[in-house]
Amino acid sequence: MTGANFILQNDATRIAVDCGLLQGVADADAENAQKFPYDPGAIDFLFVTHAHMDHIGKAPKLVKDGFHGAIFSTPETRDLAELMLSDALSVMQTNARENGGDVSGLLYDQFDLSKTFSLWQTISYGQEKKLTDEISVLVMDAGHILGSAMYKFSCAVADKTTKIVFTGDSGNSPSPLLRDTDKITDADYLVMDSVYGDRNHEPKVERDEKFRRIILQTISAGGTTLMPAFSLERTQVILYELNNLIEAKKIPSVPVFLDAPLGQKVTEVYKKYENDFNSGTQNQIKSGDDIFNFPKLQISRSGADSRKIAGIPGPKIIIAGSGMSSGGRVLSHEIGVLPDPKNTLLLMGYQALGTLGRILQDKPRQVEIDGKKVKVRAGIEMISGYSSHKDLDHLVEMVSDTEKTLKRVFVVMGEPSASTFLVQRLREYLEVDAVYPERAKAYELN
Repeated sequence: MTGANFILQNDATRIAVDCGLLQGVADADAENAQKFPYDPGAIDFLFVTHAHMDHIGKAPKLVKDGFHGAIFSTPETRDLAELMLSDALSVMQTNARENGGDVSGLLYDQFDLSKTFSLWQTISYGQEKKLTDEISVLVMDAGHILGSAMYKFSCAVADKTTKIVFTGDSGNSPSPLLRDTDKITDADYLVMDSVYGDRNHEPKVERDEKFRRIILQTISAGGTTLMPAFSLERTQVILYELNNLIEAKKIPSVPVFLDAPLGQKVTEVYKKYENDFNSGTQNQIKSGDDIFNFPKLQISRSGADSRKIAGIPGPKIIIAGSGMSSGGRVLSHEIGVLPDPKNTLLLMGYQALGTLGRILQDKPRQVEIDGKKVKVRAGIEMISGYSSHKDLDHLVEMVSDTEKTLKRVFVVMGEPSASTFLVQRLREYLEVDAVYPERAKAYELN
């Protein structure tokens, strides 16, 4: 499930890895507001794998509730986390005021946010840092989103060293933009993600052709292609792919609207760290290509700009947040787009249980959006291959790289069906000790 939060401890040191929001379930808000099942003040370090909200969303609450240790992440993740957490606070404040609530009851406030970043330090890929006399940590590239890291903790006692790797979310390599996930080859214990632990993505050639075909067919019909997109990573990948298709004249140049204020800010951070991109993308930039910009791309900077899009005639493409249709500007676009059979709603990745995106994925005849009943006559298409998560076969491959040293694999951060399927696959194919751990249960590492 989402809401990543793990504790690694010995007698002297307590390390938290990630501190994220639970998302996509009915009681998520109430659950996120609960006290932590441990004393935040007793945690010495917090390591953040990447800047998605299900990995960082409760970090300011951890600080609010007493954490005063050091927070570590890559520099890229720190920059992105500032954007993501500030935006989340703004949304929480707006929702509270609109619902007549008291903003003092929010998960955190601006003071907590400022204090969080006063504790935040950065550590780069390939850097190893000694935390205590017994524990050090190495930062590895997860290849998931910009700045995403895997942490390998080495714990030395007497003449024995135990290595525990937390993958965070491992990337769907090769990525259109980022470098491949670093190989793990010497882990004693592995705590790994499993969002796609029970299925594979489309082959990349098939994925790219499907993306082009859907857009081309919708343009030919004179319709709108609406893509709900996560502001972080998915928006940048979509812009990059559209840039390549339009420049290669594989699709006609039509108006493209980026209607995601947070996505615009995140894109600027991506431009800042282009050295993190894979060699092909870096060469493309060196040749003079602005990979996130192309003719007829229009940025909607205000609510008024957003509302004007519906009145613009002819075929067009809209990229809007949020990625699972759980809020944001995409909802108003869906109200206008879904009733028309000329249009296409293109879902570009995983849709969590309980979200409108997941409901739409099942192609219902009607949905309710902002209290309005909306007929669904538009085409609903799904492409999983642009997911930034590894799929089943690549998750198994990642474990196989270190199977000779493994004592146990903890399969986490997926729906129960996906996690348990991956556990069984690892046991059968690699004969490793894999487990789907119980929430809040402690496991002793030998």
